[in-house]
Amino acid sequence: MASTGERKDPFKGFKFRIEVGGITRAGFREASVAQHPIGSLEDPAKLAALKLPSLKRVITLRRGVTDDAELWAWRKKTVEGTGERKDGSIVLVDDTGKEKVRWNFVKGWPTKWTGPSVNAAGNEVAIETLEIAHEGLEKA
Repeated sequence: MASTGERKDPFKGFKFRIEVGGITRAGFREASVAQHPIGSLEDPAKLAALKLPSLKRVITLRRGVTDDAELWAWRKKTVEGTGERKDGSIVLVDDTGKEKVRWNFVKGWPTKWTGPSVNAAGNEVAIETLEIAHEGLEKA
């Protein structure tokens, strides 16, 4: 019987950390990366005229609200016009905490913050969302 080689299991999607310009956090509920054309799918003529650099590149971070205000301060400075673009990473780790995969983004800036939905009848964690636009993403 032929050997099929070494088994390579996929990494778990719930073990990751976020790094943004020297700020490192592991308490995020979710991080997602999207890259799609700017325009409307309902209007193919607009999309047909777009070229590759016209892609909207966004990283969406979701986490429970805490008293950690570093990312909020970065967002606030950006809104006030004094913020700076930052490089960052989404880092996938294994069960021991060892880095396995890293996606690096460059020149990111916060473009949207959404606060939590609160409901006195519920018992869910209050979740905030931060969207970061960026100028490029690569897998390291």
